Amino acid sequence: MCCQPNPVGSPTEQVIAFRCQLRFPYHFGMTDHGSDVNPWAEGSNSEAFDLDRAHVFHSWSAQGALKPKVFASGAGTRIWDFEGNTFLDFSSQLVNTNIGHQHPAVVEAIQQQAAVQATLAPQHASLVRGRTARTISELAPAGHNKVFFTNGGADAAENAIRMARLHTGKHKVLSFYRSYHGNTGAAISATGDPRRWPNEFAYGHVHFFGPYLYRSAFWARTEEEECERALQHLEEVIRFEGPNTVGAILIETVVGTAGILIPPPGYLDGVRALCDKYGIVYIADEVMAGFGRTGAWLAIDHWDARPDLIIFAKGSNSGYVPLGGVIISDEIAATFDDRVFPGGLTYSGHPLACASASATIGAMKAEGIVDHAREIGESVIGPGLRELAERHRVIGEVRGLGVFWALDLVSDRTTREPLAPYGGTSEAMTALTAGCVSRGLLPFVNFNRLHVVPPCVVTEDEVREGLAILDAALGDIDGFYTG
Repeated sequence: MCCQPNPVGSPTEQVIAFRCQLRFPYHFGMTDHGSDVNPWAEGSNSEAFDLDRAHVFHSWSAQGALKPKVFASGAGTRIWDFEGNTFLDFSSQLVNTNIGHQHPAVVEAIQQQAAVQATLAPQHASLVRGRTARTISELAPAGHNKVFFTNGGADAAENAIRMARLHTGKHKVLSFYRSYHGNTGAAISATGDPRRWPNEFAYGHVHFFGPYLYRSAFWARTEEEECERALQHLEEVIRFEGPNTVGAILIETVVGTAGILIPPPGYLDGVRALCDKYGIVYIADEVMAGFGRTGAWLAIDHWDARPDLIIFAKGSNSGYVPLGGVIISDEIAATFDDRVFPGGLTYSGHPLACASASATIGAMKAEGIVDHAREIGESVIGPGLRELAERHRVIGEVRGLGVFWALDLVSDRTTREPLAPYGGTSEAMTALTAGCVSRGLLPFVNFNRLHVVPPCVVTEDEVREGLAILDAALGDIDGFYTG
């Protein structure tokens, strides 16, 4: 088994082979230092845990009670710890490992680029940076030929807002209440979810309700009514805020963390029309929804939408090296032909990050991964989740595209009472998470929702394996249904 450079066979065989590859990288061409042992593959769960608790300060957490799980490595859709406990990753970590864990083409590209040029300041020109910018811009609608690279999605949102304000001369930014755009100054203020509340220090941010028929803010009964009324609401917000003050509308094409909310037909076209009517820049947040997640290269492709600015990160290189960016329309790019753009980052367009993005996109094209994500969502994930809804009354609604799905969990289907409060959790959701993990599946849970977001490379057998675990874990909480 340890002689296989490319693991094949059952998932268990693949995991064993890949562990061998990590332990003895010299035999697989991963190092030429004369040592047969990769030091980062050696260790223990206890060492990693103790070091973490002694020295690592975690995000979005009170530190004292944390008990993070330890993971040593992974391959494809699976990750494992130092003791051999293996988990099916139905979270894609933070919905970003679209191409799966340790894809050999991406790992090799990072190694090759490091051997040639490990870093370069952003004011210089780099072959890998230029090629990657061209590759990414070619995935965008026509007329988007420039890319500003950042380190992730938050600073992509930050710089897109800056571009829009400077281009229009107007300062206000409108965004959904149900949204997440990152944890930097303007990005967190644009965010709608409760993480915004202790972080509201940026100015000029206004929130509005986007379409969400299952929990309509507009008393709508059909998608058509929801679309029409949501657009009417948005236009009223623009009018009451003052069109001469609104510089940008920033929305996730498919709302991610806040619920996998798919816009109804006509909504994004309506947003585009309102932006044109009032001279507003339309910023599409594709950080989570882009690069295959919805079964399209960009989620906007499902609706033929035409934003002015497109922000990306996560799936563009599956998070192998921190990367994000803004794809810029030619019109907005021209604003800065003779005017200084007052923004930049030390690691903008980092060579290793760009190499990993080019390799990710290349592998996704060569292996048909985007089409696979669309097909497996249509033929396996969606039908499988709807079958679960027939067996478990706690599932109020199933919604999604590609490998981007959510179960809206309720205690009563008639009242649609959420199984956990907005901004919080509950005994039921805690039990659901524990039930998944104890059975070998890593879930993505937020408030009253279970998100089903495996890597785009997930196989039909792996989906069915994951659905069986979800079936059992949902059975653990069926008693919380009171309707």
